[in-house]
Amino acid sequence: MKTQADRPRPPKELVLVGGGHAHVQVLRRWMMQPLPDVRLSVVVDRPEALYSGMVTGLVAGEYEAHELVIDVVPLARRAGANVILSPAILVDPRARRIELEGRPPIAYDVASLDVGSSVKGLDLPGVREHALATRPLTALVDALESRLRQLYISRRRPTRVVIVGGGAAGVELACAVNARLAAEGLDRELTLVCDSDQILPGRHARVIRRMRRELEQHEIAVRCGVRVTSLEKDCVIISDGRDRLDADLVFWATGAVAPALARLSPVPSDEKGYVLVDETLEVAGFKGLFAAGDCASITGHGWIPKAGVYAVRSGPVLDSNLRASLEGRSLRKFRPQRDFLSLLTLGDGRAFGTKWGLASSGSAIWKLKDWIDRRFMGRFQVLDVDGAPAAGFPSPESMGMERMECGGCAAKIDSSALSRALGRLDAPIRDPSVLLGLDRPDDAAAFETTGGDVVLATVDAFRAFTDDPWLVGRVAAVNAVSDVLAKGGRPRHALAVVTVPLDGSARAEETLYQVLAGVRAALDPLGISLVGGHSTAGPELFVGLTVMGDLGDAERWLPLDGAEPGDRIVLTKPLGTGVLLAADMQGRAKGRWVEALHASLLRSNSQAARVAREMAARACTDVSGFGLAGHLLEMLRASGVSARLRLADLPTLEGASFLVECGIRSTFHEQNASAFRPLLADAQAGEKLAAELLFDPQTSGGLLMALPPEVSDAALEALHDAGDDQAAVIGEILAPADDALLVSLDHGA
Repeated sequence: MKTQADRPRPPKELVLVGGGHAHVQVLRRWMMQPLPDVRLSVVVDRPEALYSGMVTGLVAGEYEAHELVIDVVPLARRAGANVILSPAILVDPRARRIELEGRPPIAYDVASLDVGSSVKGLDLPGVREHALATRPLTALVDALESRLRQLYISRRRPTRVVIVGGGAAGVELACAVNARLAAEGLDRELTLVCDSDQILPGRHARVIRRMRRELEQHEIAVRCGVRVTSLEKDCVIISDGRDRLDADLVFWATGAVAPALARLSPVPSDEKGYVLVDETLEVAGFKGLFAAGDCASITGHGWIPKAGVYAVRSGPVLDSNLRASLEGRSLRKFRPQRDFLSLLTLGDGRAFGTKWGLASSGSAIWKLKDWIDRRFMGRFQVLDVDGAPAAGFPSPESMGMERMECGGCAAKIDSSALSRALGRLDAPIRDPSVLLGLDRPDDAAAFETTGGDVVLATVDAFRAFTDDPWLVGRVAAVNAVSDVLAKGGRPRHALAVVTVPLDGSARAEETLYQVLAGVRAALDPLGISLVGGHSTAGPELFVGLTVMGDLGDAERWLPLDGAEPGDRIVLTKPLGTGVLLAADMQGRAKGRWVEALHASLLRSNSQAARVAREMAARACTDVSGFGLAGHLLEMLRASGVSARLRLADLPTLEGASFLVECGIRSTFHEQNASAFRPLLADAQAGEKLAAELLFDPQTSGGLLMALPPEVSDAALEALHDAGDDQAAVIGEILAPADDALLVSLDHGA
């Protein structure tokens, strides 16, 4: 018998909140040298972070948007980290918990905050509605091009642009915008407004004079010592309404303020609300909690500006101290430089450089800045703009990353093996109460109670497809409930079975809590009661549910065997979950692809099932591990018909076709495809990728239904209105085929 001492120690939890310049360096270093017995998680509100040093270059037209994007998701995956795509709203350093939006809090042993900052004055009247704020950077970049296009349309008079803020960000932005509008051939009037006595406050007088000359040469007017009080659609109001500046476009670059996470969390802060840390970057008074970048203020170093260079330089120290804290070693100090080489984009192929009170400008300085920025970005961009591995970044193979078996519905037994095993059993005992059972297999079983009520029941389970137990639990519940929904039933009750990894009782409790919270997050909105279950310990996380329901107001369930020739085949959710989950494990999936993937996995089929009932679908099933082709084949065989598919109309998740083209497959893909070789052979050159997606094992896939042709358009409209915006007619039901394959392809005209 094993003693308590023999049981495995739970891994320590390291949580990085935010994808700022310091944290991406931690991820890169962790990728090359992880600590054993430490589980790393990254919490980000959006998958992509932008490098602040290149934003004005983008504004000036020197860069394309993808060149300044650090995709945190594949970088984190390469570091072996779990990724939680949810805003963090509060950090409780006493309980060592991080509260998240829309899901339960997560625990940590060591954590770090690098969430950037916001911009001052956003609460002034009209600012949020009419200005482009410089923070968050992603919002600025997302809105910039559309606002500039609006300016290009109207060329009746000079374009009037006001930049509010006289610090480095405002001055650099003014030069960049001027260069961009000049390149577009627009007449322009630019005005820089600030409430300080001079631009670049705190800089040496020589630097200020030199920058003043640059602004004058570009005919950018400067108004210092004035305060903006509000914005209207076409003007900036200053000096308590006594003065107005007409403006077609306003940029808001008024300096940094502490982010909401720092202001709302019960942590020490300075007078401006920034998280107060000591020289080791550890939060004052709270061991194991760190903060870096613009959200932090170092005790005794209040002079440090909110500039990306300090976040970048703190990265190596932060990584060292996170490791030291986990291992119980002493921490090192971060010693920020009083002066540093500051490089500002002028937007005309030149840059402005300052150090030690000296200033210079020119094309050589721009080339230096461009080289520094591109070199920095090359260390963190795992994938290129299309999603292929970036040149020069270590490959998964070179890092020793082994291909892992897929989880979710891709972790199944081959359908032929399942059929053979069931065929070797004796016939089931005759029971007249069984309406749907092994002799008539369907998505759910059906039986009749002694009172004459019909009960629909199903059981579904899978091994974890990610390290996030809440996500696994919620998706497992959505997936299991779909079997009853696909029969047009009303799910009522559920039982859960959970196997948690053998990593200590405290960690097992937390994992079980997260799983069950995820399960409840899926069941509660549908009015399904979790009434019990079973838990056990094992080698890996495994989640399953038994779901039971009734027919509600329906007179019968939606059958599997009712499809008729002429019916339209409708698929309600896009394909590609299998290949995307496989790619995500390898750090080969873009963050925005993963974000869309998670949204699809978490979307219930309840609304699609409602449409299927209202439109009197003749046959219905859900698409899961056997792929679209496998589940369609079950419907065709049961109905005694065949089908023709239009591959061009298949809805797919973003990135899925590209990943298939790159040769990535789920581990269950080939088993699904093995019975459909003639179908693949029939696919034309331009259809091969779509044909492969027919066999992609789907976790929490959509409903597949056969609808009378006269209602198919109305059904699609109803599905789109209900939120299944990629639902599509993908083919039609035909008369029985002479061959055994039953599925053919419509190649179009």
